[in-house]
Amino acid sequence: MSRATVLACLVSSSVLALTVAASPAQAAGVDYVALGDSYSSGVGAPGQSGSCLRSKYSYAAQWAAKNSPTSFQFLACSGAVTDDVVNTQVPAMQSGADLVSITIGGNDAGFAPTVLTCLTSSDATCIAKVNAGKTYVANTLPGKLDAAYHAIRAKAPGAKVVVLSYPNIFDTAAAFCEMSATKRKALNSGAQALDDMIKSRVAAAGFTYSDVRDNFAGHGVCASKPYLNGLTIIPPQNSYHPNSSGYTYGYLPALTSAA
Repeated sequence: MSRATVLACLVSSSVLALTVAASPAQAAGVDYVALGDSYSSGVGAPGQSGSCLRSKYSYAAQWAAKNSPTSFQFLACSGAVTDDVVNTQVPAMQSGADLVSITIGGNDAGFAPTVLTCLTSSDATCIAKVNAGKTYVANTLPGKLDAAYHAIRAKAPGAKVVVLSYPNIFDTAAAFCEMSATKRKALNSGAQALDDMIKSRVAAAGFTYSDVRDNFAGHGVCASKPYLNGLTIIPPQNSYHPNSSGYTYGYLPALTSAA
């Protein structure tokens, strides 16, 4: 499989809205909207469908199934960046949302090309690519996140907005893994820098930050019981995304405790 094919499969930028209406008996619940990227749409779990690769095993769909909100808009889309949230997802939101969840920023920071570089290049090249991502996170991403959060607040002024973090992808203690320990540590440090910046901008926006990293601790790629997929060939987009256990035991508790 070529580098271009892997990258194209890891990143999909199409955005499609799906709205699930609730029955009248559920009218006392909340109006819930799930925004964000592939970590919110459910890439990595079974049953992905449509151009946005949404799955009923995503944390958002699982929360909706368990809590029977009055309405559920599933707008998260694989490959989404902050501009997609501002220009496509937020405009598709119905007014009056009570709860909004989102993961965003990973694609802005170059998640897919960074992982691809680390898969196919030397330790030194991997570290350099991660460091370039950290520079973007420090200098450019803050404004992008602020714009996305501002758009959400303007569309849903009364909503509780829960911004979930990304996990550290790799178990760094495993003796055998598809990437060297050096690469794994570099990628985890990049994820840490990304989460730290997201947390900072969430606080500035007055939203609720929910950290999933403790839930994923000990369950990274190459762990004995991983909550994330390693490199997958079929389908390739599942690579380095949560599996169904990751969404159920990593992300769903983080949303449930914060909602």
